[in-house]
Amino acid sequence: MALTIVGEARPNSFEFETSALIKASGFREYDARWWFGHPGSTKAPELNLIGVQALGMGLGTLIRRLGAGPDIVTGHDFRSYSLSIKLALVAGLMAAGARVKDIGLALSPMAYFAQFALDTPSVAMVTASHNENGWTGVKMGAARPLTFGPEEMSALKKIVLEADFDLAGGGAYEFVPGFRETYLDDLTSDKRIARKLKVVCACGNGTAGAFAPEVLARIGCEVIPLDVELDHTFPRYNPNPEDMQMLHAIGEKVLETGADVGLGFDGDGDRCGVVDNGGNEIFADKVGVMLARDISSLLPGPTFVVDVKSTGLFATDHVLKANGAVADYWKTGHSYIKRRVAELGAVAGFEKSGHFFFNPPIGRGYDDGLITAIAVCRMLDRNPQSSMADLYRALPLTYGTPTMSAHCADEVKYGVVERVAADFEAMQRKSAEFAGRKIAALITVNGVRVVAEDGTWGLVRASSNKPELVVVVESPVSSDRRRQMFEAVDAVLRRNPEVGAYNQTF
Repeated sequence: MALTIVGEARPNSFEFETSALIKASGFREYDARWWFGHPGSTKAPELNLIGVQALGMGLGTLIRRLGAGPDIVTGHDFRSYSLSIKLALVAGLMAAGARVKDIGLALSPMAYFAQFALDTPSVAMVTASHNENGWTGVKMGAARPLTFGPEEMSALKKIVLEADFDLAGGGAYEFVPGFRETYLDDLTSDKRIARKLKVVCACGNGTAGAFAPEVLARIGCEVIPLDVELDHTFPRYNPNPEDMQMLHAIGEKVLETGADVGLGFDGDGDRCGVVDNGGNEIFADKVGVMLARDISSLLPGPTFVVDVKSTGLFATDHVLKANGAVADYWKTGHSYIKRRVAELGAVAGFEKSGHFFFNPPIGRGYDDGLITAIAVCRMLDRNPQSSMADLYRALPLTYGTPTMSAHCADEVKYGVVERVAADFEAMQRKSAEFAGRKIAALITVNGVRVVAEDGTWGLVRASSNKPELVVVVESPVSSDRRRQMFEAVDAVLRRNPEVGAYNQTF
């Protein structure tokens, strides 16, 4: 098979119909994302269906070489082109001898659940999560509950781009009927709550709209639906519970209806955002602290894995300390946190993006926004005299920012982060002041987190799935110190002309 590796230039019609178009940068740290396009789009595509077929042949080859065997689960989200992409992927998988079990329209965690329920080691879920209409991608794994990390993604990229396929034949296809009900039954069995909760369920017109309202109703909530109709154009905003536009919409609906809590889900249902009964958005890392307090009161001495974008409260909160909880700060990314949770036998892992990972007895180790939503409702059920706002106010006050993203091309973003880290290291060596204080620590497990002497910190890291740099700031002191740290970090970033404007600020 001939492969055409493209940059931004659109290939001619003959090449597009006869060659596999698959941009190399679409193979990311722990999943794959490409601009596929949609009717009316003018941006050059990075992938065509022949390229998807090549991806399937590469994935089928890789899972055999990893010793996972030929069996693999696949599903797809609601985007208008996702079914065709999945079928092209299936054709490639079967050519490489894979035995495919297709669960149809699905959430990513539903596909992860299928690995357990159908006793199938590998998974390939076609989704671009919260990315804009026109994007596509695949989340993959070959050792449940883990998904691919950089090593597996690099191996897959090499196989596909070099057309190093093992086309042994012997592939098979099976559609699994009724699997949605199997998944919902598993989620809600023995989870019914006694407290009468009124819950805004917001889905941003993403695939979660076909699942989340029913889950919440089954456990006993009064559900107030918000943007639950499936619409792949995402007419109001992208289904991203880390985005302030979605959180503000949820907050307005909570205040309008007098709801106890607002819960928002991303496009493929593996993340959950929370708004309290006062209409205030609670950043996911603070939700994680609240859940960690609740869990550690039931399971004393737990370990929690936390990504580097998250609040410092996991290490300093007096309640978590009293309950013997241990925090392990680790790399941002669902694959990294999931793997670390498994390695440490942690009770849970939390990401500021809203990916939460619960090991038994709560979950199976993978990220599922619906399991997170149930955990929030059960926490409220166990605290019948407290509102969500009460539980939030009980946390020590810190001043954090949303996750802010500045455009930076995939080809240069990692180099920019290296230069920024080098600038911070030079300042630390010279004992120079930064943002009005000396640098107390630099955490470089994932990008660079610069920590001032008063505990105020700022993080810069390269996004794993978009051409962006991610910036997060928090201060335990004041909003002024938060602003001062942000402006200082941004000034270092602006030494690099490749860095563009932010998608949102604070």
